[in-house]
Amino acid sequence: MLVAFSTSSSNATIPVTMSTVEKKMGASRSIASFTIPFGATINMDGTAIMQGVAVIFIAQVYGIHLTISDCLMVITTATLASVGTAGVPGVGLITLSMVLTQVGLPVEGIALIMGIDRLLDMSRTAVNISGDAIVSLIVAKNEGAFDETVWNDPDAGFKEEHEEFSDFNEKMNKNQEFIEQLEKQFTIDEE
Repeated sequence: MLVAFSTSSSNATIPVTMSTVEKKMGASRSIASFTIPFGATINMDGTAIMQGVAVIFIAQVYGIHLTISDCLMVITTATLASVGTAGVPGVGLITLSMVLTQVGLPVEGIALIMGIDRLLDMSRTAVNISGDAIVSLIVAKNEGAFDETVWNDPDAGFKEEHEEFSDFNEKMNKNQEFIEQLEKQFTIDEE
């Protein structure tokens, strides 16, 4: 979630989300390796929600009344636009212009949201990847590829992370020793 929040990119979080879904939540690798990239591509529910809220906000600021049919059009257009949205930061504003045009609101209203869009984008991405993880777990459960022991283990995934970190530290120490040996050799050669 922290990677999603800081990068504002569903695509950038794919490796971390896959690892979390597999090692800490119990979905199988075969399910996670399909559902996470697929979800990062088309599951932009955070974007659709933001666009709906932004349209209503802009309509209220401009004093424009939205009818029920306008609201249904916003829901439809925002959902379809979010499916086609790339998983990179800032794209929600571009598709928001399409939604605003569809219901006859001024596109200039985007300027009201631009200042806080980065914070909104961070939140949208967190919602998007949470949805990807949940769908992965549902599919894994339905396909019999869900490991409940991992799900119920509060320390799941931490042992592997600790081992990987220990291996990394060990390699760094060996590299440091090698560098020190080279430095000694060069100082001896120079004398």
